[in-house]
Parts: sequence; structure tokens; C-alpha cells
Amino acid sequence: MTDAGRSDPDSTVLLRVEDLAVHFPVTEGVLFEKQVGSVKAVDGVSFELMRGETFGLVGESGCGKSTTALAILRMLEPTAGRIIFEGQDITNFDQKTLRPIRRRMQMVYQDPFGSLNPRMKVRDIIGEPLVVHRLAGGRKQYRARVDELMEMVGLLPDMASRYPHEFSGGQRQRIGIARALALEPSLVICDEAVSALDVSIQAQVVNLFMDLQERLGLSYLFIAHDLSVVRHISDRIAVMYLGKIVEIADRDQLFRDPKHPYTEALLAAVPVPDPEIEAERPQQLIVGEVPSPQNPPSGCRFHPRCPKVMDECSKVEPLLQLSSDGRAVACHLHG
Repeated sequence: MTDAGRSDPDSTVLLRVEDLAVHFPVTEGVLFEKQVGSVKAVDGVSFELMRGETFGLVGESGCGKSTTALAILRMLEPTAGRIIFEGQDITNFDQKTLRPIRRRMQMVYQDPFGSLNPRMKVRDIIGEPLVVHRLAGGRKQYRARVDELMEMVGLLPDMASRYPHEFSGGQRQRIGIARALALEPSLVICDEAVSALDVSIQAQVVNLFMDLQERLGLSYLFIAHDLSVVRHISDRIAVMYLGKIVEIADRDQLFRDPKHPYTEALLAAVPVPDPEIEAERPQQLIVGEVPSPQNPPSGCRFHPRCPKVMDECSKVEPLLQLSSDGRAVACHLHG
């Protein structure tokens, strides 16, 4: 499934993920030597991300979004599948070969405080990637580059001698963004990058991401559980459930006419600002608990909670297939 949900067939593919799997072994015994199973955190994920595109990845907590991101960056080793970045299959690259590739792939983390070293000044935090990759140049060039990055994300250069605890949450996240931009990446992975911020600050940071994308030609893999944020920033959106992608579609297409029952339930849970409209909306609750990724259900993984379940759903796993309207859906209702 390499063409599913592509928004522009003439665009250059920056990142292609093919049947990616990340399984964590479950062991027992005194020395934990006997493997008795595995947690299938990511289990056969495929998608493409185009240059200059923002690709949203949404789903409930624990569905495998962050694990997918860490595997793409090779911070976790994939169990199976392929990761092709800028035309290179980096799946089996060793750390030495990966080093120059990592300059092109950066991450903005969820916790704007935990991701910053509290003992380092902001200038050193932002400039650390330049030092690690030996791009700092002389002291004058180093300071000029750090000042440029701070101004780029809306911070004053004279704040560079402060420590992270002296900044607000939104400012700390801007520091994280400046650090991610230091090496001029082509791909930035935003892992719940605004979920820890106040709503008003979220909007400012999202707008900053969009401005930087237009200015620098960045591509984003934007991971979030807040659908309103994803709708605002994304070009295309993939919906994950229990380690698998169940639907990929253009942003407006997905919100206007969701195809997968799980996508429908997620969108139904998003509150509407108008209380009269909200009161008249039909309730579509997802019943039951999310199954364990160590022992996922047979067939479609959503079938124990699906309001539209059929006999086939518990027996045959639906494949993520391109549908007639150009989106990809993994559901027997749209097979």
C-alpha cells in the first residue's frame, strides 16, 4: 500500500514507510530468558509523506503513534518492514551510517521541560546539535546561528544565557523547535508537540509550525490525539488503532465523510462549540476497552468495539486498500 491516500501524485516522496512493525518481547523466568509472547506496538504500518506536506497521525493513547515515530528515527529498532527516507532505505543502517541522515530528521517532543537539560543554558541547548555534528564553526558564527534560530521561533537572543526553568511552557517548546531546526532538517516529527500546552499557547505554536514550514519548506509528521489541532495543520491524516492504520485521507475529506467506523467514533467525540448543535448530535460512543497489543483480536482489531461489526470482521483481517474516492480504508464495509 504505497499510493494510498496520496494527495498529489506529482509530489516527491520524502518518506516511505512499508509494513513497519515494532514488537517488544515479553519474557519470564528468574533471568527473564524465556520469551512467552510479544507486544505488537506497531504491526504493519505503511504510508508516504511528501515534501512540504504535513501528515497527521492520530489515534487513542497506546495505539502505536509514538513508537512509529521512534522507529522511523531508528531510536527503536524495527522488527520488520522498511523505512525509506530521501530515496535511501535506512532500515538496516548502522549508527555510523545513520549519523549524517539524522541531520535531516529531527524531533520535537511532547514535554517542553523534560526534553531540555535543566543544567544547560538555552544557547548551549539550541547549539548542541551544531557541536555534535561539527557544524558550529568559530565562536562568533556559533553565537550568530543560535541568535538566528531564537529569532526564527519568536525568542529574543538576549534570553540565550537563561536556563529552561526561567521560561514558560510555550517558550520552552519554542526552544525545542529551535534546537530541531539547527541542522536544517527536511523532516520534523512532532510527537504531541502541543498537547502539554495551554489552549491559547497551542494555537501560537501551531501557527509557528505553519509559518516555519512555509519559510523553510519543512515536512512534518504531526502526531496528536487532539483532532481539532490535527485538522488545522495537516494536509493528510492517518488514523491508527492498536498498531495498525485503519484510514488515510485528505484532511477535509476525512472530517467531512469518514469511512472507517473507528474514525467516525473519534470524530463524533470531538465537541462542537455551539451547544444547540452539540445537543442534537447523535451520540456514538466506543464501547469496551482497547484490547491488549500482546494479544490483539483476530480479524479486524476494532471488531470487538465496532457498532457495524459483521461475521467476517472477526475472521478476516481487512487490508488497507485504496477506495474509489482516493482514500485508503481498512474495513470490510469498503472492501
